[in-house]
Amino acid sequence: MNYVPRALAHRLRTFLATFPVILIVGPRQVGKSTFVRHELGGHAHYDLERPADAALITADPELFFRDHPGPICIDEVQRAPDLFPVIRYVVDQQRTPGRLVLLGSAAPPLLRVAAETLTGRLGILELSGFSTAELAPRNSWPERWLWGGLPPIYELPHDEARSLWLSSYVTTLIERDLPQLGVRVPAARIRALWTMLTHVNGGLLNLAALSRSLQLNGASVRHYLDILEGALMLTSLRPYFANVGKRLTRSPKIYFRDTGILHALANVDGSAMLDTWPGRGASFETLVLMELMAAARSQLPDPRFWFWRTQAGAEVDLLIEAGGELLPLEVKHASTASRHDTSGLAQAMRDLNMTRGFVVYRGTERRKIAANIWALPWDEVASGSLWPWDFSG
Repeated sequence: MNYVPRALAHRLRTFLATFPVILIVGPRQVGKSTFVRHELGGHAHYDLERPADAALITADPELFFRDHPGPICIDEVQRAPDLFPVIRYVVDQQRTPGRLVLLGSAAPPLLRVAAETLTGRLGILELSGFSTAELAPRNSWPERWLWGGLPPIYELPHDEARSLWLSSYVTTLIERDLPQLGVRVPAARIRALWTMLTHVNGGLLNLAALSRSLQLNGASVRHYLDILEGALMLTSLRPYFANVGKRLTRSPKIYFRDTGILHALANVDGSAMLDTWPGRGASFETLVLMELMAAARSQLPDPRFWFWRTQAGAEVDLLIEAGGELLPLEVKHASTASRHDTSGLAQAMRDLNMTRGFVVYRGTERRKIAANIWALPWDEVASGSLWPWDFSG
């Protein structure tokens, strides 16, 4: 498979012109190394998983950076957290934009140390798996939905090989990668929780129910969830609060970051099984939300993401907050969308003073279905030709 251009490239160029240090994080096998080697041909590249590079850099970091003034890219930087104080000293001597690009597998300790040590010097980018738009026209969005966005999947010749690869990926992450990131939790417990979450993906987090099912206390379950979220395997979508005089839901919603991993853990290994799987609707919602959030990160200034739900049941699947505006979106796994599907959107728009809203659905026609609410075809959004934040009616 030839190199697939990534939407994050434009954002990377902006960061290169702004920050002396850029940290690109993402899960294993998401394509970080391939991305930077293609986009940063003028940087010298080092990999801390390569013994020769690790010895060269860590033996005397100050000497290394003095002898290699840049621009430099260092992969697997989470393996040497002691580099960060040296990097701070080095860039303070010469704050050249784009001087250092660091790559790391996602881990809360890495992000915490980097942010604390390099405050004011660091820009952080997150690379997700392939989006449907990045894979087009070679792969369709139903294929992306079923198998997820991890790049090695699309090198494999048939469905059986893809299923085996995803199963191996999950095992490797639990048994090797998480321990290398400092996680000291029995692999069987992480796997049991992760598998159980396939049944509640897209739903409100109920720690008490998960604790009873796993026969663990709530603090332990919360710790395991934090591990999976820190590894960018899960995301918690927080509820949006405003002083609107209503009782609002306070629990977060839990989503898998990658639908391929969701399906692998649920033993959904083909399109026929996906068609009849009870979690199909929540899985489609996951696909749409994760792709919209990844696109917003690459296109909008410092976006934040929420959902909105009253205890009376009015709900909006996603609020995108960026540039002083809130944009509400509802996802509908159906080929039709009508005014009947807009009650939650309309309520939220009134309560939060939002001027437009969208229903992303499986149909083919973009049209206005209620006051300041439009139905947008997922085909057009998935292709990258129609982003809700650019839509003007």
